[in-house]
Amino acid sequence: MDVSFTNVAVVAAVAFAAPLALGLVPWLRLPAVVLEIVLGIVVGPQALGWATVDDAVQVLNLLGLAFLLLIAGLEVEFDRLRGRLLRVTGIGFVASFAIALAAGLGLNAAGVVKSPLLVAIMLSATSLGVVIPVLKDTGRADTPFGQLTIAGASIADIATVVLLSLFFSGESSGAGAKVVLLGGFAVLVAAVGVSIRGAQRSMRISAALVRLQDTTAQIRVRGAFLLLVVFVVLAEQFGLEAILGAFLAGAVLKLVDTDRAMTHPLFHRKLEAAGFGVFVPFFFVTSGLKFDLDALFASAGTVARVPLFLAALLAARGLPALLYRRLVGGGEAAAAGLLQATSLSFLVVAGQIGMQLGLLSTANGAALVAAGLPSVLLFPLAALTILRRETVPAGAYAAAP
Repeated sequence: MDVSFTNVAVVAAVAFAAPLALGLVPWLRLPAVVLEIVLGIVVGPQALGWATVDDAVQVLNLLGLAFLLLIAGLEVEFDRLRGRLLRVTGIGFVASFAIALAAGLGLNAAGVVKSPLLVAIMLSATSLGVVIPVLKDTGRADTPFGQLTIAGASIADIATVVLLSLFFSGESSGAGAKVVLLGGFAVLVAAVGVSIRGAQRSMRISAALVRLQDTTAQIRVRGAFLLLVVFVVLAEQFGLEAILGAFLAGAVLKLVDTDRAMTHPLFHRKLEAAGFGVFVPFFFVTSGLKFDLDALFASAGTVARVPLFLAALLAARGLPALLYRRLVGGGEAAAAGLLQATSLSFLVVAGQIGMQLGLLSTANGAALVAAGLPSVLLFPLAALTILRRETVPAGAYAAAP
């Protein structure tokens, strides 16, 4: 089989150029993933035609998706999901899903979408990978507001991945059978987690890991990659979506990482370097290559769906944040709602699955991703604006000349 690396080279060049361009223009507050998708569209078949999705690009694309979900699992703050925080954010997600389902049913009744449940799941997601850096960069990650926002985004991250895998995997078995399979898979995942915890307590294994972790073996990174691949394979064998296996691989690593470093302070950073440095950009640039620009601009009605989906996303994820007012006040609740309404990665992933299953038209898939782009651009900026006003002392505006 002849394999050409021409398309891989073009995608790699875009993956390198996007963050570099943003670094050279620091005043342009644009997430790199947005530019990666946009540049993917530009160099793809819909525009310049410099690259297409061949077998080599597709393999790297799938690895990028797996690493993206692995890192998403690593970012979930499980230790914060307890007590009143869990109760409030859990009720918030239920309200969020109810609003999203109502929006999906409305769009279905209007003949806009085929599957209201799929659209509801897509509208209920949050890009945790965008929310956490915003909170960390502003020094608010460990504040009550930050913990509340991260908890709400984490629940949305977990729930939407599980719901998508439960109802929209490629297998044809019913929801009841899927629940049984999901339960069996969860038991297997828990058993693997317990086994890893037990192995960590073995003096001999621990000594070997410490000895090999910074050599060319990079044994911990290899172990994480093995866990990722095994969980993806097992998820597919159980008739579930591969993304669930990838996400749970990250979750297991996070849960067994009791010292937050797997006995190595750079373990997570090494995984992020492999993921964000090599594989994840391939997923986003390839998503741009696959983006059907013609379908999006085929009619004015299709273009009009972009602000419609954006408004539905803001309503579904933003309005439930009103429940947070008693904990953090009205201003910070509004900021939390805007951050929770930030979504792109899951829209891309779920959109591709929906189109493969024939439950989402190409036009709607493109419109949903197009709606996710401004959510990542505008909502965090609006949230930061609100937070800056919240830090201004009372009477400051009155005292200003």
